Amino acid sequence: MLTKTYLLLAATILTLMIAGQPSSAQGRWAYLGQANVDGGNDHDNIKVGGDEGRFRALQIYVERAAIDFERVVVHYDNGGDDTLPIRGRVRAGGKSRVIDLRGDRRIIRSVEIWYARGNWRNDAKPKLRLFGRR
Repeated sequence: MLTKTYLLLAATILTLMIAGQPSSAQGRWAYLGQANVDGGNDHDNIKVGGDEGRFRALQIYVERAAIDFERVVVHYDNGGDDTLPIRGRVRAGGKSRVIDLRGDRRIIRSVEIWYARGNWRNDAKPKLRLFGRR
């Protein structure tokens, strides 16, 4: 009886850990950084750097409260920039779609994000976590 309980608990924990990771059957995901929406309109620059490696896609997870995205710009190590098509609201506990980067795997220097709180009735300050797929 006790062994079945431990097995069920272990299976539940494993399922929750897997569900909390970025979705994709192909490629490994790496945590690149986070930012908090402190005010009404906010702008952050998440430094990534070449030491993190080359990436071919990004995905953003939102925690605590909804975020209204205005613009996301990826700055590459070679000096190029890409404005990503992520506009609109991502709810708390949600995530953006997987955003493929142009070209082959690219070294990201930083990701600049312009956004605002999506729900002023929620006192929690939204937080985002950025992941890159290798």
